[in-house]
Amino acid sequence: QVHLAESGGGLAQAGGSLRLSCAAFGSIFSINALGWHRQAPGKQRELVAVLSTGGTTKYLDSVKGRFTISRDDAKNTVYLQMNVLKPEDTAVYYCNAGDYSGTDYYPKYWGQGTQVTVSS
Repeated sequence: QVHLAESGGGLAQAGGSLRLSCAAFGSIFSINALGWHRQAPGKQRELVAVLSTGGTTKYLDSVKGRFTISRDDAKNTVYLQMNVLKPEDTAVYYCNAGDYSGTDYYPKYWGQGTQVTVSS
């Protein structure tokens, strides 16, 4: 079992920045990737970014060049640095842990979610 504790998020103005953090606890050896999904009201949940233990990343097209996923292995923590935020980035962001094949990501564990709101 892997438990995920998210922090960060909140309110930002368009063009601003926020950083999300997610600490992983438990059976970390059972997964090979940490990632972030988001879900806006009335929309499907979508993968924002994923980072494998080998360093492979994948990003949602609309966030490429603006968001960066990184990790601190000593702290078992993954970060999502979000720059040049847009109102359409407003959503609940969920940290997750799972298996990443290099093309497909299969989350197994989820955090509770944290709200990100970007005002225009």
